[in-house]
Amino acid sequence: MEITETWLRKHRPMYLRATQHPFILSIRDASLPLSSFKRWLGQDYIFVRAFVPFIASLLVKAWKEGDDEANVDIILSGIATLNDEVSWFKREASKWGVSLDSIVPQQANLVYCSFLESLMSAQVDYTQAVTAFWAIEAVYQESFAHCLEDGCKTRDELKETCERWGNDGFGQYCRALQGIANRQLEKASDQVVEKAEALFVRVLELEVEFWNMSVLGS
Repeated sequence: MEITETWLRKHRPMYLRATQHPFILSIRDASLPLSSFKRWLGQDYIFVRAFVPFIASLLVKAWKEGDDEANVDIILSGIATLNDEVSWFKREASKWGVSLDSIVPQQANLVYCSFLESLMSAQVDYTQAVTAFWAIEAVYQESFAHCLEDGCKTRDELKETCERWGNDGFGQYCRALQGIANRQLEKASDQVVEKAEALFVRVLELEVEFWNMSVLGS
C-alpha cells in the first residue's frame, strides 16, 4: 500500500472531519446560510492569493530537487490555472455583492496563510512541500465532489462553485499530485516521511478550522 494511502486510513476520522465538514454537508442539503458562503468566498480569495507564492516556491523545489520533468509539468499546470481561479473569485464576489477590497483575514485564515509561508522555507524539502500541496488540493476536491453526488440538494447558484473543485478533471489532477507525493516519499528517509505525515495532519486540522470560520464567523 502506498504511503499516503496508509495515512488516509490511519487518520481517517480527521480526514472525514475535513472533507465532510458541516459547511460541506449544509451545501449538500441546501441549508447553508448564504452569509456563510459569502464569508467563505471572501476568506478563500485571500487564501488563494497567498497560495500563489507557495506553489511558485514548490515549482522551484521540483525543478531543483525532483528527478522527473513530467512532475514539474504537472505542478506547472496547477500554476497555470491560478489566474483563472483568481478571476473566478472576483466574478463570484461581484455576483454575491462581496467587496474583496474590504475583506479582513480572520484568525483561521491568517494561521493557514502563515503555514503556507512556512512551507516555502528552505528547511522544508520538495517531498514535504508536495505532500502538503496534494493534501490541500485533495481535501477541496473530495469536499466539493460530495456536493455533486446523486441525491444532493445543492442549490443551483452554488453548483458552479462545487463543480470548480469537485469535477473529475480536478480529481485526476489531485491523483497525479498524490502519485508524485508517493514516489517522493518512497525515496525519502524515515525522518522526512515522519515530517511529511505531520504536515498532512496539519493540513487537515487547518482545513477544519477554515470551514469552522466560514460557518461560525470567527
